[in-house]
Amino acid sequence: MTIAHIITLLATGVVAGFASGFLGIGGALIMTPVQYIVFIGMGIPAEIAIKLAFGTSLLVILPTAVSGAWRHSKKGAVWWKAAVVMGSCAALAAFGGATLAAHLPGVGLRIAFGVIVLVGGIRMLTAPLPQAKEKPRDNPWLWVAWAIPVGLLTGILGVGGGILMVPVMVLSLRFKMHNAVATSLGAMIFTSIGGIIGYIINGLGVPNLLPYSIGYINLPSWFLLVVPSVGMAQVGTVTAHKLPARQLEYVFVALMFYMGLKMVGVFDWLGLPL
Repeated sequence: MTIAHIITLLATGVVAGFASGFLGIGGALIMTPVQYIVFIGMGIPAEIAIKLAFGTSLLVILPTAVSGAWRHSKKGAVWWKAAVVMGSCAALAAFGGATLAAHLPGVGLRIAFGVIVLVGGIRMLTAPLPQAKEKPRDNPWLWVAWAIPVGLLTGILGVGGGILMVPVMVLSLRFKMHNAVATSLGAMIFTSIGGIIGYIINGLGVPNLLPYSIGYINLPSWFLLVVPSVGMAQVGTVTAHKLPARQLEYVFVALMFYMGLKMVGVFDWLGLPL
């Protein structure tokens, strides 16, 4: 790993941590593409690089989500009942998703990641936010019904689930945007654990992994990402509570569109260095 790689990963951790607290996402949208590029630059085959990026991102997400959820909880924004129910069910599904991902083509996983993010962004942009008078749906069975597919995709795509969980909470469960961001981080604590276990178990004994890897998790990359990420999650959380819900949604959607297009490969097709 070169100095340039180290600086790139540290800077990515700063941005991902802020985004985690600010938008209720794990930061994998940012960490996964960057790690993929770094691992490819280190000579790792693309098939292995994308899975290493997924697994390592999930391990970064766990402490980052704990940091952000703790700060949001102090402001009373986390609905822990929903976070625990959805997070626990999604964690089991995420383990299955990670196991499935270990046997799927890497290129297909990358494109699927991008397509799902783009669809979610379009839906977020076109649907109205819940009105102040609307109450979120307090139905644990409905939470479970949504948590299982979200958890499955979380495991397959190596994300914490926030990029999928927040739109579900806002559009289907009628959460206010700030509460969706906060509760998503609480649920992410559980979903990331399921995915982490899956990527470790299914990566054991795989050839061509980087040194100091445990399954599909690379510890040096994890360390460089997690150190700045945990602290910046606190900064992002404080910032989120100072921004109106609609503006917070626009920032969230803009990030979804950029990362979706990036992972699908649109910028590469157009020859744009983005």
